[in-house]
Amino acid sequence: MPVDTTPLFTPFKLKSVTLPNRFVMPGMQRQWCVDGKPVPKLVEYYKRRVLGGTPIVITESCAVDHRTSTQEPTYARMTDATVDGWAECFSTVRSAGGHMFLQLWHEGAVRREGGDGPYADAPTLSPSGMRSLDKPQGRAATLEELAEIRDGFAHSALLAKQAGAAGVEVHACHGYLLDQFLWETTNQRTDGYGGPDIAARVKFPAEVVAAVRAAVGPEMIVTFRFSQWKQADYDAKVAHTPDELKTLVNSIEKAGADAFHASTRRFFTPEWPGSSMGLAGWTKSMTTLPVIACGSVGVDTDIMDNFLVREAQRTGEAGVAELVRRFNDKEFDLISVGRANIGDPDWVSKVRDGRYNDILAFTRKDIMPVTRGEDGVRKY
Repeated sequence: MPVDTTPLFTPFKLKSVTLPNRFVMPGMQRQWCVDGKPVPKLVEYYKRRVLGGTPIVITESCAVDHRTSTQEPTYARMTDATVDGWAECFSTVRSAGGHMFLQLWHEGAVRREGGDGPYADAPTLSPSGMRSLDKPQGRAATLEELAEIRDGFAHSALLAKQAGAAGVEVHACHGYLLDQFLWETTNQRTDGYGGPDIAARVKFPAEVVAAVRAAVGPEMIVTFRFSQWKQADYDAKVAHTPDELKTLVNSIEKAGADAFHASTRRFFTPEWPGSSMGLAGWTKSMTTLPVIACGSVGVDTDIMDNFLVREAQRTGEAGVAELVRRFNDKEFDLISVGRANIGDPDWVSKVRDGRYNDILAFTRKDIMPVTRGEDGVRKY
């Protein structure tokens, strides 16, 4: 029997935004920016996914307004100097019928040091000067610097609101700054912001969410994206038990988040023994807020396998069947589709229509950020 995808195409109200279906385009780094602003190719890329059936598009990771956020010249930034470029992007997506969220991000200890990029002279800051176990980089941020970074998140969120974004997403996953606070391995602070107790480790991310909420007011949507895995450690755990996860969820909810975005390498992998629920399902059981699931939707490999090992193949109807089953079991409210949506901008529409054989497969070349000409200049 064909898979009944009707449940995934029911409307959903996320605060003041009414969505025609349950699909989200998550942030996927393309590096199609100049001086922090999106180039026309990136704007068209976002618009095309909306036209293909995805109602919410989340920008690629966008460095917040602080000198230490990143020094990569092709990464997105939200500052007073870039806000007009992003306003044009948000307007274009809105005119296509979509809603756009800006993802607020800081690299932390992953930040490249040296070089000649913007803010190359700024320090690399993190909770404890560690990017992973036994891999020091940069130094621990002082309390004063943490306050400045928190304010940078808030200022960029306010700029996003002024530019016309429908929401903002606080990035706290995959081994970057706010995730470094959540992960005990990279957060060994003894000043109440780190150590073995997750209630202390979540304190700074919660303060960032609270500052963002205060900046944008009560009406704008604020989501919180988090993960267990890191690029430096696929088996890492921020929360080792459901009780620790509940502490994290409760703290972020109290800080003012409107939804959780649980990023996993595979949305269907059980998080803990004794239950088939994934991370999104466990999160959903602990909050009344909406939950977005994420991880290898529509493809048969996770993202890091694509970078390091082999090409992805489309999973077709069988993969969608598992998605529908977990949705019907109320493990999540919305679902992020990244690589499958990059490979085929009409993925959502084709799934809706049951056109699985027409879906274009995702390949590694789809996530190559740019090409260079013979003169070495980046070509967009």
